[in-house]
Amino acid sequence: MASNDVRPDAFFSGPGLDRADALRSDSDAIARLAGSESARCLIWRDSLPAIGGDGLLEWGPADDPQLFLGFEAGAPRFSAVPDRVEGAAAAFRMMGGLAEAQAPLFAAAVSLGRWHGTHPHCARCGSRTDIIRGGWSRRCPVCEAEHYPRVDPVVMMLVEHEGKVLLGRQPHYPPRRYSALAGFLEVGESIEDAVRRELREEAGIEVEKIEYVTSQPWPFPSSLMIGCTARALSTDLTIDTNELDDARWFSRAEVEAALAGREDSPFQSPPRFAIARTLLEHWVERLEQGGTAP
Repeated sequence: MASNDVRPDAFFSGPGLDRADALRSDSDAIARLAGSESARCLIWRDSLPAIGGDGLLEWGPADDPQLFLGFEAGAPRFSAVPDRVEGAAAAFRMMGGLAEAQAPLFAAAVSLGRWHGTHPHCARCGSRTDIIRGGWSRRCPVCEAEHYPRVDPVVMMLVEHEGKVLLGRQPHYPPRRYSALAGFLEVGESIEDAVRRELREEAGIEVEKIEYVTSQPWPFPSSLMIGCTARALSTDLTIDTNELDDARWFSRAEVEAALAGREDSPFQSPPRFAIARTLLEHWVERLEQGGTAP
C-alpha cells in the first residue's frame, strides 16, 4: 500500500470499546465496577446481543457480571455467559441495523460468549475450568493450565487484473452474491504465502504484488480477517468447484453498480459489515483517485 493511503476501518473494528486489559487481573476492581451505578450488563435475545430500533445494543442492570467487556464512553460494560450463541446466518438477519460504533462491543461479546460456552474444560487434563481475568481466560483448578480465547486468521483477497477484480461465490451465499476469495492461514505459513496458495487452489491463478489493506475481527465464530490485494498474472481461471460455485472477473463499472445496489448490477455485493465490501469500496476509491489497485 502506498504510504499516503489511509487504511479503511472495517466493520467490527474501531474505537468503540476500551478493553481495559490492565484491570482484568484485579478481581476486586472489577467487582467494584460491577457494583457502580453506571455498570450495565448486556441483554441477550434469541441467543444474540439485543439490538434496539436505534441500532444500539440493549443493556440492563449488572446482575450477572460474569464477563467484563470493558468500557463504553467511560461506563463499565458486562455480560453473562449465554447458554448458546447463534451463528452467522441468524446474526446476519438482524445485524443490518447495528450502529457501527457498537460493532466492536457486539463482536467481543459474541466471540467471548461462544468461547466460554464451547470450551468449559481443560484441553490438557479435561477438568472443568474456572473463569478468570474478567472472563478473558480460564484456569484449570487441577493442572493450573490457563486457556485463552482462540483467534483463527483468515486471508481475504481482492485480486485485480487490468481494471477488473476477481470475485467468487460459495454455495451458501444468497442468490447473485459474489465476494472476495478467502481461506484460513495454515500453521507455519505467512500471510503472503497463504494468499498465493489459496488463489492457486481455488481459482488456479498466480499473483504478485500482494499488499495488506486492513483487518477485521469476525465473531462467527472467532476469526481475524486479513484483507489483502494482489495482482493476477493472467485472467485464466481453473475453479475448484469443491470450494466455489463460480468465480469471474468484474469491471469497475459493474462493481460500482453492485455497491450502489442498482437493480441492473450483475451481482449482489457483500453486506456492509463484511470486509469484502470494505475492500471493494477501497478498490473503487483508489481508481477514482487515479491510482492503481493494487
